[in-house]
Amino acid sequence: MIDVQYERGVYLPSLDLWLDPWDERTTAFISHAHGDHIGNHREVILTEITAQLMELRLPGDRIEHRLSFQVPFPFRGAELTLLPAGHIYGSAQLFAQSDAGSFLYTGDFKLRPGRAAEPIAWRPAETLVMETTFGLPRFVFPPTEQVIAELIKFCRETIEEGATPILFGYSLGKAQEILAALHGTDLPVRLHSSVYQMTKVYNDKFHHLPPFSLYRGDDLAGSVLLCPPYVNGTRLVQSIKPRRTAMLTGWALNPGAVHRYQCDAAFPLSDHADYPDLLRYV
Repeated sequence: MIDVQYERGVYLPSLDLWLDPWDERTTAFISHAHGDHIGNHREVILTEITAQLMELRLPGDRIEHRLSFQVPFPFRGAELTLLPAGHIYGSAQLFAQSDAGSFLYTGDFKLRPGRAAEPIAWRPAETLVMETTFGLPRFVFPPTEQVIAELIKFCRETIEEGATPILFGYSLGKAQEILAALHGTDLPVRLHSSVYQMTKVYNDKFHHLPPFSLYRGDDLAGSVLLCPPYVNGTRLVQSIKPRRTAMLTGWALNPGAVHRYQCDAAFPLSDHADYPDLLRYV
């Protein structure tokens, strides 16, 4: 069995390899490009698209092993294979095989099909380390199509009332999922600058994204504005009147989510597995 340790990150001592460590390390696997998973490591193992997105968020000189999915990579006496995680575009799980045994690390993952991420793949392993963000039985997400239908209804009704719908979702992953969900509607979509930057990378891969444009503080009449959560309550949002705001997050299932996020609505659209899917994965 491959030895596994944890100290502010998962560590495989036989490979001297850290997995999504919190602190700067010599060698690390980066499962995806969200800010809480990247760092200034000297040598990294990651997918090509994660490398591109990471360069936007954390430029720097480092040794990069840019691996394709399902292609074995010899590494320090073991064989590493990256598998799609279904979390965001380029997100990967790490499968390690050596004489000591087999090991699978999920990183953040999602079993439900997504519009802006590769479908997940997995394989049996002797040791499994998995994320459990929504690891309580009460976290059962409604069908994605139902959530999307309610979101589109919210946008249409807001525009019909003469207001601007402002949707909050993380600039990487969630925002592109929302944008893809609006495909086929007649709703013009404007993007906050941080969302726009990441979406340009996505757009080369996912051709079912609807047309989008950068929001420059101009007229938003009849349009949907897509922003990262941190701008809620800022002058940018406060200056848009009239408006209705919505947060898109799995935590919308929590009681009082609308009050917590200071929004008019909250929709449980998540890029993580819910409790039933965590059990299904195991």
